[in-house]
Parts: sequence; C-alpha cells; structure tokens
Amino acid sequence: MQETILMLTYIAVLLLVGILCSFISKKIRISNILLLILAGIAINKIRYLGKPLIQFPVLFLTTVSMIALVMIVFDAASRFKFKEFDTLSSRAFLLVIIFLLFNLIFLTTATRFIFGIRNIFLLLLFSALVSGTDPATVLAMFKSSKNKIIEVLELESIINTPLTVLLPFIIIELMVSLQEKISLSKFDILFEQLSPFLLKFIAGIGAGVLMGLIVSRLMRRWYAESVSPLALLTSALLTFILAENLGGNGVIAVTIMGLFFGNIYIKHKSHLHEFSAMFANSFEIFVFILIGLAINIPLTLNFFIKSMILFIIYLLIRFFVVMMCFKKFKYLLKEKIFMALNVQKGIAVAVIIFALTTFNIEGINIILNLALAFMIYSVALSTVVSKFSKKFLSITIKEE
Repeated sequence: MQETILMLTYIAVLLLVGILCSFISKKIRISNILLLILAGIAINKIRYLGKPLIQFPVLFLTTVSMIALVMIVFDAASRFKFKEFDTLSSRAFLLVIIFLLFNLIFLTTATRFIFGIRNIFLLLLFSALVSGTDPATVLAMFKSSKNKIIEVLELESIINTPLTVLLPFIIIELMVSLQEKISLSKFDILFEQLSPFLLKFIAGIGAGVLMGLIVSRLMRRWYAESVSPLALLTSALLTFILAENLGGNGVIAVTIMGLFFGNIYIKHKSHLHEFSAMFANSFEIFVFILIGLAINIPLTLNFFIKSMILFIIYLLIRFFVVMMCFKKFKYLLKEKIFMALNVQKGIAVAVIIFALTTFNIEGINIILNLALAFMIYSVALSTVVSKFSKKFLSITIKEE
C-alpha cells in the first residue's frame, strides 16, 4: 500500500509541475514542450540519499509508453486522408520523403563521423526519428490566416507522423532479425535473417486489416455517444495486442487500422476524432516530463558542441531539401527559410523516444540523448522563429 501511495504521489507531483509549466508557457507565449522537458531534466538531477528523487518501475514506464504510443499512432493515422491529396499535398509528401531520405544518408554519415557510432541501425534509427516535424506552436498563431507556407507545414506534419512512428520500430525489428554479423558475400544468411522480419511486417498488416474491417463495419452500423469513443480506443489497444501475440508488429497494425478508420465513412466520425485526440493529448504533459526524467542527458560542453554542430548540419539538409522541393514554386527566400527552420518535434517523436527508453538495446543511450537534444533545440528554434514570424511571412498574426 505504501508503494502505491508513493507512485500516486510521484504522478501527482509530475502532473502538478506539468500544469504549472503549461500555465507559465501560455503566459510568456512559448511552447510548453520546452518547459516540460526542462522540468523533467531538472527533476532528474535532484538526488535524495544518492538516488533520483522520483523513480518509476520499468513495468510502469513500459505500460504508459505503450498506451501513449498506441493512442498517438492511431490518432495520427486516422487523420491521413487519401482523397484530400492535391498539388500542395503531393509537394508536402515529396518534402517528407526526400527529407527523410537525405537524413538517412547525410545525417547518418555526419552522426557517425561526429560521435563515432558504428552501429548502422542505431544511426538510421536516430535519423528516422528526428525527421518528424510538428510545428504546432507556430501553426497555432495562424488559425485565422490562409497561407500556403502554413498549409505545407501542416500537411507535412500530418503526413510524416505515421512515418515517424513506424520507421523506428521497423528499423529495430530489422536490427533484431539481423543479429549476426553479415558480410556482403553471405546473402543466404541475410535472407534467412530477413524472414522473421518480413513475417512480423506481414502479420502486423494482416492484424491491422482484420481489426480495421471489423471496427469500421461495427462503427458504421452502431453508434452510442457514451460508449463508441471508448470502444474505439479499446479497439486500437486490442489491435496492438493481437498483432504482437501473432508475432507481428503492433505499431504497423494500429497504423493500418487507423488508416481504415480515417478513410471509410463512419457516423459521427468528427466526434470520435475529438475524443481520441483529447485522450492522446492527455498524455502530453506526462510523456514530455517523463522523457526528461528518464533520459539522463549529459550536461557537458563537449556533448553540447557536438550535438549543436550536428543540429546545424540537420538544418542545412532541411534548407537544401526545401529549396529543391519548391524550386518551381513562387515562394520568397524568406518563406523557404521559415519552412526550413520549423522542424519542431512534437508528441509523436516524444512518445517514440519515451518508448525506446524501455528497450534493452546496447548503445541506444547516446541515440536517446541526441534525440532529446534535438527536441530541445528544435522547440527552442521554433519558439524564436515564431516570435519573428512577421519578418518571414506577409500575413497578419492573430493575437489572443
């Protein structure tokens, strides 16, 4: 009973700190993400009898991370609409794909050179993770304004969120499948180790399609305002559990189910979307503080300089990709710079980082440290850019 009270006390304290951070961020008009992460890091540095003041059992962290992951994956995938693709959407999709590919090639190379990481899978994991963007703080300032730059950034965040949550787990599955060192001449070993990976992929898709069809059919026939939203979230959890028990990838399964839900006509879908988004967002305060609490980021000058250099390289890659993708569009240079600098990481990246803290993978700590550093840098940069938005975009910003 005493341990239960202690855990509840920890949760209450973190939520209270999160509420205070959110209140302060609203008053000074900056992203609450930055304050929440910094609060988690600060709490992590507080020691009592030589141990961290607040500690959670691994099982608790794993459970919370999985629930948050399922909710975020489903909410993101269900908002992806195939029929709404137009010229601007296709260009945003191209931006997402090329930016991801360039990061997998050039950012991976830079990270290996600067930090000396040799595991190619960990390098690819980091590059895929930081490719996700969610400039929600900036976009919130333009609710009443219509601007193509804002639309592109919004579309990009919608499109890249499913990739952000899928690709890291695909890379991990592939890394686990290829545990043995393989030379280029041993293709038989390569194909033999790839089989479990492909089976996980196929089983995940199968479970997602099955649950997507069942849930979509049931939701189209029956709707109850008090029950349907909870049934939808339960279905997402069951989809993840089914896929994992079948030996498949639960993240892929939930993504497929979310795509089914988002692209099939269902009564009162907007209400269900609002409920799932609210439930997903309720994890934000807790998750952002927990990643700052769970990841013991090194507060050294060496790490700061190296990580900052890598982040600058990342921004240069982003700028080059933006210039390449929108070369034929009549956007001003300052507008393209605005797009290049808005690389803020949101709840999707945070949940993946948090989930990865529960994985027992050798060498993953440096990747988590870098990913958290990139989150902090990107949020801080987007906050500064948002303060000078009028210098980049020729629109009127709605003041609250």
